[in-house]
Amino acid sequence: MTAKTYDRAYFDRWYRDPKARVATRAAVERKVALVLGVAEALLQRPVRSVLDVGCGEATWRAPLRARRRGLSYTGVDSSAYVVARFGRTRGIRAGTFATLADVALAGPFDVIVCCDVLQYVPPRDLGRGLRAIAALLGGVTYLEAYTTADAIEGDRRAWHDRSPSVYRAAFRRAGLTSVGMHCYVGDALRPMTAALERGAP
Repeated sequence: MTAKTYDRAYFDRWYRDPKARVATRAAVERKVALVLGVAEALLQRPVRSVLDVGCGEATWRAPLRARRRGLSYTGVDSSAYVVARFGRTRGIRAGTFATLADVALAGPFDVIVCCDVLQYVPPRDLGRGLRAIAALLGGVTYLEAYTTADAIEGDRRAWHDRSPSVYRAAFRRAGLTSVGMHCYVGDALRPMTAALERGAP
């Protein structure tokens, strides 16, 4: 099987074609509002910095900056097309989930987004990338992933089926604690959470 190519045609199909796209602009806006709300409730101040891992064309950037003027946005993506076309104008650097620790990033970040990425990460790379996220995290990370317990639509090529328990164990090993709705905290904010804010171990 040939490797997936994240070129313009890929983004046209999955992000712009009304018949195939996996998320609408309104859906992204709602996720942005959710993540900012959770992070700011725990940080007790406005979010100032966001790292977007596997950012694609940076669909989170505009709604984040519209809600928080002056917010620093950094994207990381493996797509040569994305980095060449949007790298300079949208703050996107070349890198993958597995090589995140090797990208020169000025953490910690108030928010780290990793949306619709984890199910495409090979087993050998999952723990390494999660540990890198935990090391860069100063606030809340949004790790949107779907499992064998979910009804899935979208791009199934190079998809890795995992149960909820596999993801939960991987998050725990990386030092990440659930606070609900795909949101997790690390060492910096865990002491700020109440017992019932944290998910079941």
